[in-house]
Amino acid sequence: MTEPKLISGNSNRPLAMSIARRMSMHRGMSVGLVDARVERFNDQEIFVEVFENVRGEDMFIIQSTSNPANDNLMELLIMTDALRRSSAARITAVIPYFGYARQDRRAKARTPISAKLVANLLTRSGVERVLTLDLHAAQIQGFFDIPVDNLYASPIFALDIEHHFKGKLGELMIVSPDVGGVARAREIAKRINAPLAIVDKRREKAGEVAGMTVIGNVEGKTCIIVDDICDTAGTLCKAAEVLMENGAQEVHAYITHGVMSGPAVERVQNSVMKSLVLTDSIEPTEAVRKAGNIRIVPTAPMFAQAILNIWSGTSVSSLFETETLSPIYEGMYSRG
Repeated sequence: MTEPKLISGNSNRPLAMSIARRMSMHRGMSVGLVDARVERFNDQEIFVEVFENVRGEDMFIIQSTSNPANDNLMELLIMTDALRRSSAARITAVIPYFGYARQDRRAKARTPISAKLVANLLTRSGVERVLTLDLHAAQIQGFFDIPVDNLYASPIFALDIEHHFKGKLGELMIVSPDVGGVARAREIAKRINAPLAIVDKRREKAGEVAGMTVIGNVEGKTCIIVDDICDTAGTLCKAAEVLMENGAQEVHAYITHGVMSGPAVERVQNSVMKSLVLTDSIEPTEAVRKAGNIRIVPTAPMFAQAILNIWSGTSVSSLFETETLSPIYEGMYSRG
């Protein structure tokens, strides 16, 4: 059986290198990134050249389609084409953050379903399997005619919460910042045996929140807001204020994908939130790394094990279980 081989674009090389290091630990042998160059011509055309033989190999391309989304998506497509034309046996796209996922339906007349278009592009380019993390909408898996493994950050977040709020678990309240994210918040609430509240927001027009109402009693509670994407952080910071106004003791937030565009970092630093926890599915900017109340939790251990499970034909869904994930994060979080 051939060994799994990793190749990375430019969107999140630190995560790709971390995944390779974790796979080296799991395998007991050195796993590195395939030597390749992904660069731009003067007119910004993307050029890919793979310097190693990949014929008959099981290839995993690690590439988030984060900002700049179009450049990173094109890198992924062109890398796939290069590997397919080089006779790779199988190509799996490891997309920690799947861009365009918020365009998963026609909200108005004469608008696209861009998530479906991206799914078609990936499939036609030669991708045979997709591995991703916390899709914005679970039904996007059905946009693909190839297998999609959607990992969840909730088991990692549950381990992190149990570690950082040890002794205070009885005071916690998990909060969904909107009605659409209730299932995601309920999953974490169930894992740590905490109650659930909802912040119901009303919009007058896109991008502007007219009002917020808290459903549930948060008085005296340590509230943890759970969501999948933090873009400009406007809604998140407003939700934290509303929770404090309703008697919350303190507010923290756990967000899977830290898009953190525009004034997001400044808003979080000036907000009433004690802490914002993000995963490294999107490479943190310098401003995010320097922010005093923003913390990053690693996804490399989970992605490394998921890649090994795909390669060996074993269960990926087993990583949804705390019992399976805890040993992978051993040394990082102490339980009990």
